[in-house]
Amino acid sequence: MKISACIITYNEEDRIEPAIISLEGVVDEIIVVDAFSTDKTPQIVQSYDVRFFQREWEGYSNQKNFAISQAKYPWILSIDADERLSQELREEIIKIKENEPDFDGFSFKRKTFYLGKWIKHSGWYPDRKVRLFRKDSANWEGDFVHEKLVFNGKVKELKGELLHYSYRNLSDHVQRIEKYSTLASEKMLREGKRSSYLKILILPFFTFFRDFIFHAGFLDGVQGLIISFFSSYYVFLKFAKLLELQRKK
Repeated sequence: MKISACIITYNEEDRIEPAIISLEGVVDEIIVVDAFSTDKTPQIVQSYDVRFFQREWEGYSNQKNFAISQAKYPWILSIDADERLSQELREEIIKIKENEPDFDGFSFKRKTFYLGKWIKHSGWYPDRKVRLFRKDSANWEGDFVHEKLVFNGKVKELKGELLHYSYRNLSDHVQRIEKYSTLASEKMLREGKRSSYLKILILPFFTFFRDFIFHAGFLDGVQGLIISFFSSYYVFLKFAKLLELQRKK
């Protein structure tokens, strides 16, 4: 069993190196597809033994599918620049490689580091993802807000965790809420969905209650409180922007 690791990048100079290092000794090649970063990402990536491509940005799914298309090997390990393999996950994958698996894919729990703390609740964990899969069993779809892996086959759950360093700081989190709420409102408008004063009022409150109480965000301390608040704020902005788009249309 041989594995091609695939990563897409754009201005990830502060995060790409640990991602590459976590893959070394686990995979048989590393492919990085960069969208013409303006920072030192290309120089950092090319200082390692990787196959490096630069390509104009055409959306998350398009970039990831291009990376997969360049893979030499039948198994794909797809991670983002802000993710790393934990030591336990590295060891599990190395063990799997000893024989050809009876499964078509493997899923990992993803654990996020946020404001100095590993998050274990708040709707962010275990956040299980299929990230190791046969090349001919899956492809990425969706570009408006978040891409998703469309997978067909048998999946085995692994114990090891994929470590996620998602937000650099609070400002980064706020900026992404602004970006993704805009994209989400545009997507909903295209799909014929509607906003209303009631949705703007009720849904953010429901989101906060779900993440902080039902998903036990309170157990994550002040970080859980901030996550729950920002989740509700995202929902508020998404439906407020949709209402604005409806009026303009």
